[in-house]
Amino acid sequence: MSAARPVTWRGWLLTETPSSRRQAAWGRRYRMWLAFSSNPVAMLGLVLTVLLFLCAAAAPLLATHDPAAQDLANRLAKPTAAHWFGTDELGRDVYSRVMYGSRVTLGMVLAVVLTAGPVGLAIGCMAGYFGGWADRVLMRVTDIFLAFPRLILALAFVAAIRPGITSTVAAIALTAWPPIARLARAETLTIRNTDYIAAMRLTGAGPFRIILRHVAPLCLDSLIVRVTLDMSAIILTAAALGFLGMGVQPPSPEWGAMVATARRFILEQWWVPTIPGLAIFVAALAFNLLGDGVRDVLDPKQR
Repeated sequence: MSAARPVTWRGWLLTETPSSRRQAAWGRRYRMWLAFSSNPVAMLGLVLTVLLFLCAAAAPLLATHDPAAQDLANRLAKPTAAHWFGTDELGRDVYSRVMYGSRVTLGMVLAVVLTAGPVGLAIGCMAGYFGGWADRVLMRVTDIFLAFPRLILALAFVAAIRPGITSTVAAIALTAWPPIARLARAETLTIRNTDYIAAMRLTGAGPFRIILRHVAPLCLDSLIVRVTLDMSAIILTAAALGFLGMGVQPPSPEWGAMVATARRFILEQWWVPTIPGLAIFVAALAFNLLGDGVRDVLDPKQR
């Protein structure tokens, strides 16, 4: 009798008859990765996103100068070996400020996602599961927030308190959760009357346990797609607030504020406003490409 062929890790992941829930879960993840990696545009978005986060994490190592150090004798200098992206109106190194600015912008994006995502998911799941007056009240509140343009509502909120990183994150999160709540509610409405939810009720599980353990996890795929696609809008909103002077305040190296302070040099010293503008463009493009790829993999309507 010939010896049995050893099972490779790829064969273990792609088997049609998994022997455990763990094997089935990892097999599903691996198939999703294969589908994602076969899309070159999505992989480009992933590579750009990873590079952005690596630049943000390693900014102190990658920066060649102190981002706040001024050199008035060398103001508005052209890109050279000493200053790769030139200097701004105060002689500060633009390259170093862009590197540190990635920390500010991506940090705000993560803070908004970690705030708006759970809030929108919780409100949407409760509205969809309970229905009745709870659904009407929660959705009318959601409609009020959706009635205002995102930037206008964020500006009003920041103006009501004071400009800064904390208020910018709170303002953007205030405008980001309503679409997530709407999506979670729609997903919950299709889940709440299924047989397995009815079986959980028969076992004596309470509504909040059912929402937390069984409804919310089934909404996560759609939530991830929505949040990933929203990241580019979050970046643009944060940059717009900074450009209008209502976001992160100077001398913090935030990309939108950098464009605002340098816009008067666009004709003669074009590199000063153009470089942070390109950083905003690349970051928004990266998250859009990544979001499109994630949607193709996770959204059941795309299958």
